[in-house]
Amino acid sequence: MKVAQLEQDRLASVVRVGVDLAKSIYAIYAVDRRDRLVVKGMLKRREFEQFLQCLPPGCLVGMEACGGAHGWGRTCSQLGLKPVLMAPQAVKPYIGEQKNDLRDARGICEAAGRPTIRPVRVKSVAESDLQMVVRVREGRVAARTAKSNQLRGLVLEYGIVIPKGSAALKDRLPALLEDAENGLSAQARQVLDSLYREWLVVDGLVQEADQWLRNLERELPASRRLQSIPGIGPVIALALLAVAGDGRTFKNGRALAAWLGLTPKQHSSGGKQRLGQMTKQGNTYLRALLIHGARAAVNSPRAAPDRLLRWARALAERSGKNKAAVALANKLARIAWRLLVSGGTYQPA
Repeated sequence: MKVAQLEQDRLASVVRVGVDLAKSIYAIYAVDRRDRLVVKGMLKRREFEQFLQCLPPGCLVGMEACGGAHGWGRTCSQLGLKPVLMAPQAVKPYIGEQKNDLRDARGICEAAGRPTIRPVRVKSVAESDLQMVVRVREGRVAARTAKSNQLRGLVLEYGIVIPKGSAALKDRLPALLEDAENGLSAQARQVLDSLYREWLVVDGLVQEADQWLRNLERELPASRRLQSIPGIGPVIALALLAVAGDGRTFKNGRALAAWLGLTPKQHSSGGKQRLGQMTKQGNTYLRALLIHGARAAVNSPRAAPDRLLRWARALAERSGKNKAAVALANKLARIAWRLLVSGGTYQPA
């Protein structure tokens, strides 16, 4: 399908378009006010840009929130269109059993017109930069942890135990390699020395990402306001800003907590309410950070001057530290939403 072959009056009647994004080939499905098909087909990337320029202002452009969606969402906004980004889980029921690119585009088009679908907020360039830094740091920390575990496991085969933590590894391993009486063979020393030099490189990359975060933190006053909440530090604050932005995408704090998977799973019927474990939906990385921060606040040996922390520690004594950490993480997400929306800092009760 060529954009030049499309009649302008046909495109003028389009009110909603579903787009199945890909790397270079895009499937489109466009309908008018009566949900009648106007045009469908496959377009290359440059042709898709021309197609967007031909659409009438205010036209809905539905897309799944996948790779490249936020960039196209910003392009649609610049052209006067209304981008509607949706989670793939929300679109799946509208696609059906038989799946191909055009069926996906039709399902996306139908889902974009449903009032019950909650769209994903299109990120600005600054928010995309922040999310990139957070994700790059996440990957580098995971690589450093994997390399640390590999080094500890290898030296353990020779009866040598290295304590937890990067500092312990950095202090102990060079001394082990220089000690000629600890039972390590020449081959083992050569391999461990190479792995240790790899670990130093990855550790340096993590420190570089930490510096990026510190630079961004100085430019974002909202980050410092979020850090006034107990259990939330610089990394969690910046991850929250990268995901939630100004918080206005969510109706309230509970919606943010539910989106992060920090609310109990519900299976109610016949007027009987049944609540189970947390749903574990949404952003896995941010949810883990909030739970870790809440666990650190609960396990802190310092006295709890805040009523929130006293409540969490009392819950830990009754139900265990893990449940208390999840419950406190839920409250931290709600408090963070309130600070993002209304401003101010956290005031301990």
